[in-house]
Amino acid sequence: MSGGLLITILSGLVLLVAVLRAAQSIRQDRAQGRGTLPDTGHSVIDASYSSGGAGGGDAMRYRIPRDPQTYAKLFIPKDRRK
Repeated sequence: MSGGLLITILSGLVLLVAVLRAAQSIRQDRAQGRGTLPDTGHSVIDASYSSGGAGGGDAMRYRIPRDPQTYAKLFIPKDRRK
């Protein structure tokens, strides 16, 4: 078996495994659902990172309302005419 044929077969197998794994992942996501149920209160997202140096990095916390109407109002400009 030549080297080129072996590389082609192995590449095809890797591609096949990747496609099958992606299909499995998509099916699992649909079964579990995504997001949070509408409710009162907020979801908190902690977005922290470190640049690896001394004192570098940043930490942010975002509060996202769980109520769909309150969430939608966040995107309306404050200076909008009424």
